[in-house]
Amino acid sequence: MSGQRITQSELESYLWGAATLLRGHIDAGDYKQFIFPLLFFKRLCDVHDEECTYALAESGGDEAYASFEENHRFRIPAGSHWREVRNKSSHVGKAIQDALRAIEKANPDSLYGVFGDAQWTNKERLPDRMLKELIEHFSRHTLSRANCPEDELGIGYEFLIKKFADDSGHTAAEFYTNRTVVHLMTEMLEPQPGESIYDPTCGSAGMLLSAVAHLQRWGKEWRTLRLYGQERNLMTSSIGRMNLFLHGIEDFHVMRGDTLEEPKFIDGGRLQRFDVVLANPPYSIKQWDREKFAADPWGRNIHGTPPQGRADYAFWQHILASMNPRTGRCAILFPHGVLFRNEEKTMRAKLVESDVVECVLGLGPNLFYNSPMEACVVICRMNKPKARKGKVLFINAVGEVTRERAQSFLTEDHIDRIVNAYRKFVDEPGFTTVADLEAVRAQEHNLSIPLHVRGNGNGMSESHGDSDIKLGQAIADWKKGSRELRASMDTLFRTLSHSLKISVEPPQQGLTGPE
Repeated sequence: MSGQRITQSELESYLWGAATLLRGHIDAGDYKQFIFPLLFFKRLCDVHDEECTYALAESGGDEAYASFEENHRFRIPAGSHWREVRNKSSHVGKAIQDALRAIEKANPDSLYGVFGDAQWTNKERLPDRMLKELIEHFSRHTLSRANCPEDELGIGYEFLIKKFADDSGHTAAEFYTNRTVVHLMTEMLEPQPGESIYDPTCGSAGMLLSAVAHLQRWGKEWRTLRLYGQERNLMTSSIGRMNLFLHGIEDFHVMRGDTLEEPKFIDGGRLQRFDVVLANPPYSIKQWDREKFAADPWGRNIHGTPPQGRADYAFWQHILASMNPRTGRCAILFPHGVLFRNEEKTMRAKLVESDVVECVLGLGPNLFYNSPMEACVVICRMNKPKARKGKVLFINAVGEVTRERAQSFLTEDHIDRIVNAYRKFVDEPGFTTVADLEAVRAQEHNLSIPLHVRGNGNGMSESHGDSDIKLGQAIADWKKGSRELRASMDTLFRTLSHSLKISVEPPQQGLTGPE
């Protein structure tokens, strides 16, 4: 077992190496069920040992003193330490499962259910040999705070989340949101020390951690933040809790449950209110209890009941009902459809007229995880500054995106440009438009960004007549290009026919080549 300081690259290689041991034996989407709990188990035990070492040194070797609960962040019961599981040669899965449950039971206020519900005792999926290999792999390094500080382990954990997302395809969307988009959303809302931060569909807690990282970047006190999250999926909520613990966060509350069906954060018989809400709700879900929401006991359906096939406005209204009426602001990552779909038109009109929509930001394609669709971010504020009342800022940032190695992301320059535009809240042709409510009403409360941001060829023209002119010009240009392409192809085929001394008929359909 290595007791040396681990570099970031060594840590990432070490963490991903554990996952590769499972390759070919279980589905990539299931790696996280086993790797994250083992990593957290190893960390807890190594830190516990480190705390014992400090306490022994402090007490002159008093083992009774070193075992006091006050010297440890978490309790590790007798028989449940990593080294004891490591010594098992048979029924390894049961030994792991027993140790994890014992640790949860010994720390009921903080760790109850944190390890998830993976089937460790299923020997067909996880034979003793494979589990022994995993345990030996993790045993290569000592994951103490001295060897692996919390900020570095947190980065490594986020790296692993991203790798699992890449490896498991579309199933990753439930627990991973593009981190550069999360960074942008957080910068726009500017969380402050002591505020409450809430994510109603928190996944692996990346948005909650982004609020912490924001304050750390600006050198502000981050330990006073109060973090709250709810997540429907048991394993994903466990990953989120482990993520926060491994980042050194202690004051947080992540609850498991369906936010629309059973919101967990209640205060005085009504929904708890928060200063900042960051969210990427599952988009356009069809499996939800619409009938129950129509008679919602928490009064979240103030603007109406969304259609069964799209719960987006149910999440949106839940978020608005969860915002502090004085300080509350939110950033929600949505598909563009929420801005213009006809089936939600009445609800959208009421929402706009309530004057809480502050900014509608259009982003480029592929920023939703494993989805090519374009994303938008809607910023709402319960108590707008006087200068922004009755106004909505539209930002067309579709071009502010970079794509490398099949990954789309926002650079710091992209983020800076968008955040600065939001703070200035002024017109910038082709990029931003400040529209008053009358202008939005004129578009029948359609929030589609090209309707409002015009100029520099990025937006739609002001009248249908101008639109017709542009459409006609586009068709004419297409026809011209088609004629030129056909002429070029005719020339090419004649040249080939002559050089090869064979008869080749040129294509007859202009844009359709030979089969």
